[in-house]
This record gives sequence, structure tokens and C-alpha cells, in this order.
Amino acid sequence: MRADRLLSMLLLLQAKGRLTGRELARRLEVSPRTVHRDMEALSAAGVPVFALRGARGGWQLDEGWRTRVPGLDEAELRALLMAQPRVVGDPQLARAAERALDKLMAALPSSLREQASSMRKRLHVDTTGWSGSAEDLSLLPIVQEAVARDRRLEIRYWPTGRDARERIVDPLGLVAKGGTWYLVARTRDGLRTYRVSRIENARLLDGFDRPADFDLASYWKASTDELRRGRGRYEATLRIAPEVAASFQRWRSASSAPPSTERGSEGWVTLSVPFDDEEQAAFVVTGLGAGVDVIGPASLRARVAQRHAAAIERAARLAAPR
Repeated sequence: MRADRLLSMLLLLQAKGRLTGRELARRLEVSPRTVHRDMEALSAAGVPVFALRGARGGWQLDEGWRTRVPGLDEAELRALLMAQPRVVGDPQLARAAERALDKLMAALPSSLREQASSMRKRLHVDTTGWSGSAEDLSLLPIVQEAVARDRRLEIRYWPTGRDARERIVDPLGLVAKGGTWYLVARTRDGLRTYRVSRIENARLLDGFDRPADFDLASYWKASTDELRRGRGRYEATLRIAPEVAASFQRWRSASSAPPSTERGSEGWVTLSVPFDDEEQAAFVVTGLGAGVDVIGPASLRARVAQRHAAAIERAARLAAPR
């Protein structure tokens, strides 16, 4: 186990150039003390690894030193092939990734090549939604280029519910969440996140100095944690029919705050459910029709009752003889 970890450390430093002890500990899921001991062991074994002090410090291999990369084992090959190129969504990027995968396949031993070919035939990635629509990722390649080359971007962006605006940003990273891609960028107002499919056009500008202390994974976690804390502040108590409860709870399982439950004698389930606001709660509850009763708040109960009354009145007018 330790030999695998030491090799992983070498490959990480070889690929990244320099990493802090904290970053190595996070990636390898060990303590910083363990990282320090492992580095001492590597140095004692003759591997030219050394520590740099200061704000931009960390562990680093001697420049020019390289270790031979071992061949893939079956588990590693399977994991790599399961991340099929079509997952990127954009056809241009998918074709480039497919070519890279073909080159890897050609370099594999014949036994692994046959397994890899069989695996690829057993996985299909469909990036379109059930409605037939998919994210517009036509500008993903130029955004990716800007991120890779530290080039500023001039973009025209459509925020939700507002008019499009021209912006100049320093692209710091790309995040793929499900089938959706996000650009994390530095602006005059601080760090911002942009949905790539809402970028209408983009143009590469001059280069910029990337902040040395920026960590994309840490920023994304903090950003999503803050988003979750901002949601679910409106709580409704609902009594739901048994034939509706199971599917409703599966839908709400994505919520950051799991609902508490209380099962009634008739099979109906009482749920305390978080929503973004009362409008969202009213929309969802109205759609459930007779399968739900609103226990509280009273304002939500009145709002839903008003919507049901209006719907009954419209239905009666439509059904009346003309």
C-alpha cells in the first residue's frame, strides 16, 4: 500500500511540478505528517525531491528527473474507458478526446486491447436530455483554450432573467457538473461562475497573470456550499398521499436538507420539506393536486387553495354548453 502511495506521489509531482504538503495529503487521503515521512523516505532512496519554503513553496522533484510510468492495470483501464469522450458534450472536443483514446488503445498490449474494445462496446453516453435538448457547448473549445493558455476572454453572457452583457474575464478553470459546464473566472468584482451554455460569443484577448494561490476544487466546494445554504430557507409541512409520497421523496432527495417524516394511520406521510421560496412551494404543491394537503404555513395553504379554486372555475367555464 505504501509503495503505491509513494509512486502516486512521484507521478503527481511529475505531472504538477510543485504541490504543497496539504494538497498532497488531500489528494492521497493521508495526513500531512504522513506526506512528510513519505518524502523523507523517497529522499533516502535517492529520489531528488526537495521542499521549498515560503508562500509559493511546496514539494518538488529536481527538474529533468523522470520516472518511468508503469502500464495500466485492468481496473485503471476500465475506469479510464468508462469516462468516454462523448461525456464532454461538445463534438469538437469529443473527436479530439476520441483520437487520444484511439492512440492509447493502439499502444496497449493485445490482451488489454481486446478487453478495452469490449468495454467500449458496452457503454453509450447520451448527452441530450429527455426533452431532446442539450447544453449549447459550441463555445466550450475557445473557453477551454483561454483557460489552458491563461488568456483573457471577452464574452457576451446571458444571466438568468436578465439581459445579456459584455464582460472581460480572466478564466481560471472549468467545472463539469453532470452535463453542464461552468467557467470560473476572475473579474473586477471578484471571482464569478458562468454557465458555458449561456455564453453567446467569446473572443480571446491578451494574457494575464494567474493567481498562484487559486485552487479550483476548493473554490467550487465553497461556492456550492454557499449556494446550498442560501436555498431551502422556506419550509412547508405537507401531508402526502401514499401513492404520491414515494416518487415525491425521490425527487426531493436532491435537496441539501433531507425532509423529516411522520407516517399517519391512513398511509399518508407528513413531510417537512425545504423549498427556495413560497412561489416554488406553491408551484410544486399545486401540481400534486388532490395528492397533497398543506399543513403549513397558512399563507401557502391559502395560495394553493386560491390556485385550485381558479382552476376549477376555468374548467367549469370550459365545460359549460355554448
